[in-house]
Amino acid sequence: MNAQACPCGSGHALEACCGRYHAGESAPDAERLMRSRYSAFVLGLDAYLLATWHPDTRPTALELETMPPTQWQGLTVKSHQTMDASHATVEFVARYKLNGRAYKLHEVSRFEQVDGRWFYVDGEIREGG
Repeated sequence: MNAQACPCGSGHALEACCGRYHAGESAPDAERLMRSRYSAFVLGLDAYLLATWHPDTRPTALELETMPPTQWQGLTVKSHQTMDASHATVEFVARYKLNGRAYKLHEVSRFEQVDGRWFYVDGEIREGG
């Protein structure tokens, strides 16, 4: 039986890649947290997305199941920068289709490490891909 490929595009099996973070292991850096969050969007894992969102900026709910169905097409990480021991940014482009139309989300996300765990803080949308 073939293992399911990880949606983040690493080329690894989901279980050996983002799946271990979804199961509770702490992501070792901001890039791997960002990749695991992309995979969580693909897999519809609201609880994981909320748990890895910084408490200061976290919404009360996501309710992905109430949103129009999104077909995630792929992820490209453009850069990962460590600012200091507890702050980093990740620039990425996520491609998706909504109602048959193709879109790109180009974002520079900010991350903060708190008590040894990385959290998504917020992101700045960029034009173009």
